[in-house]
Amino acid sequence: MATRSKFIHTNGGVGETSYANNSSFQSKLISKVKPMLEQSIRSLYSSSLPSCLKVADLGCSSGPNALKLVSDIIDIVDSISCNLDNHDHEPLAFQFFLNDQFRNDFNNIFESLPHFYERLMEEKGERLGSCFVNATPGSFYGRLFPNNSIHFFHSSTSLHWLSQAPKGLANGTGLINKGNIYITSTGPPEVYQAYLDQFQHDFGAFLRSRAEELVQGGGMFLLFLGRDQNSEIVAPYGILGSALNDMVSEVYMKHVICISFF
Repeated sequence: MATRSKFIHTNGGVGETSYANNSSFQSKLISKVKPMLEQSIRSLYSSSLPSCLKVADLGCSSGPNALKLVSDIIDIVDSISCNLDNHDHEPLAFQFFLNDQFRNDFNNIFESLPHFYERLMEEKGERLGSCFVNATPGSFYGRLFPNNSIHFFHSSTSLHWLSQAPKGLANGTGLINKGNIYITSTGPPEVYQAYLDQFQHDFGAFLRSRAEELVQGGGMFLLFLGRDQNSEIVAPYGILGSALNDMVSEVYMKHVICISFF
């Protein structure tokens, strides 16, 4: 198999197969955990707020979910600000950094910003200060921001994606996970360990980078898929892998198969 790019990314645009039109599950998760997000932000800023709150969304992808998070955080902080004793404070400013891989469709997000800003002004009026939305392309498994520059990090359904295929999947006789594109319930223990080792390496790199970039007293809110070692694996990756194997078996051996991942 060959990949179209070094960086795997979601389908851009607004077509039938785009991420923007196929991310309702992720949207429901964001809505479901909003009370926990609110509790997290309130615990950070129960007594005071910075003049400009800097928030980074890591793995924002494209489509409406990216700005849904922006809207949710503005709502939460606006509620906190209204409840503070000092009613004469200046309107709070926001700076949001939307992060994803270099080939992510950031234009899809920015095209909807004018309408988004108009709606914010209608809802918040003079309570809303300046709001800046920026793109920050790059891998969140490395540094993305200067030291002590971000107040709050958010990442939803992104951190289960690894930085690379685990190196432990190959041995002297070939691939130990041959025929599968992910962990399956029938795979050998070495496959589970290889993915675990890669996740621990990646997540450690993620935390070290964020520790340098967070301001003192800043916070993170991370939502990602996971399982314990004894849980039955039920994932779309197994179904996708089975379908790919069936496709391969139906093609003559002389044909070269090239599959692009988005």
